[in-house]
Amino acid sequence: MTVSTADLKITWEKLPDDFILDEEPVENIDQPLLAAALREILEIAGLIVAGILIAPNMGICATVDSKLVIKSPDWFYARNVQSLSGQEIRRSYTPNLEGEIPDIVMEFLSASPNDEYSSKPTYPPGKWYFYEQVLRVPIYAIFEPATGVLEVYQLNSSERYQAQQPDANGRYWIAGVGLFLGVWQGTKAERTGYWLRWWDESGEMLLWGAEMVERERQERAIAQQRVDRLSAQLRGVGIEPEA
Repeated sequence: MTVSTADLKITWEKLPDDFILDEEPVENIDQPLLAAALREILEIAGLIVAGILIAPNMGICATVDSKLVIKSPDWFYARNVQSLSGQEIRRSYTPNLEGEIPDIVMEFLSASPNDEYSSKPTYPPGKWYFYEQVLRVPIYAIFEPATGVLEVYQLNSSERYQAQQPDANGRYWIAGVGLFLGVWQGTKAERTGYWLRWWDESGEMLLWGAEMVERERQERAIAQQRVDRLSAQLRGVGIEPEA
C-alpha cells in the first residue's frame, strides 16, 4: 500500500519475518510500569476488545522514500488491527496494512536526552516528524514521570501538532480511546510518584485491580459496621437478632 504526499512517498509493507529488530532495553524501570498500568486499567474496565492493539515499546513500521523506518513509542493504542493466525507472534506493527493508524502514541521522558521532540526530516527521521508527517497520528503525548508534566499534541487542520490545553480538571480528552487522560500522584506496587491514568466522561477515575479489591474490602467493612450497629440496637430493646 502506497501513500504519496508532496514531499514523501510512503509505502506500508509488512516487516520481513527474518528482519532483525534492534533489541534496545528500556531506559529505566518507570517506562514498563507506566505502560503496564495504562493497559491494566483498560483491561479491567473491559475496554480492550477484538481488534484493539495496545503495545509498549513495539516497532511501528513505514517505508519512506524506499527506506524502512521503525520507531518504538513507549505506548500506543490502535484499532481495527488484524488478528494473527496460528502461533504467529506480533513483532511489529505496520499501519494501513495491518490496521488503523494509532489513535495515540506516548513517549515517557527519561534523564538522558532522546529524539521525542526531533522534527528531523532526513533519514532516519526524528520521532516527532515520524509521528506527525509520516504516520499522522492524531494525538502525541509526552510525559515526564519525574515531574508529572504531561504534554498533549493534536494534529490541526494544517497537519501539524498543536499543543492542547487541559480541561478544568487538568485532563485531556482522547477521542479514539473515549476517555480522559491525566496525571495522578500516588503509589502502585513498588513505585511512588506520578502516573498516567484514565477517567471516563463523567469524571470518574478508572481503577487498578488492587484499588478495586481495596474498595470492595472497605464496602464490606462498612456494611458489617451497619449490621453490627443494628444488632446492638435490637439487643438494646430486648430483641436478639437472627444470625
